[in-house]
Amino acid sequence: MALFEYRVYEATPGKLPALHRRFQAMTLGYFAKHGIGVVGFWDIVSGTTNELHYILRYSDLAHREQAWNAFQSDPDWQRDRAETERDGPLVMRVRNQFWRPTEYSPLQ
Repeated sequence: MALFEYRVYEATPGKLPALHRRFQAMTLGYFAKHGIGVVGFWDIVSGTTNELHYILRYSDLAHREQAWNAFQSDPDWQRDRAETERDGPLVMRVRNQFWRPTEYSPLQ
């Protein structure tokens, strides 16, 4: 059964557009390189508007740990991330949860 990771990034004020650009131009490529499945990304329509919400998919927790650690330690990612943050961090706070679909969920 799949494991889903729900992540919320609270962007530094004024930096949400740069965070979107980094995901689109860089991060998605690194996710693919390291076997991290992407379910989707969401913008807030009403409420707190400086957040990016997204869901990742893994086969299990061991897969998540291996893939996420490889992504985080990738020297190219570390270089690219540092370049995008030369004027300060794009993200102030990260929250995440791990979800397991119920047996009756259409998304398995």
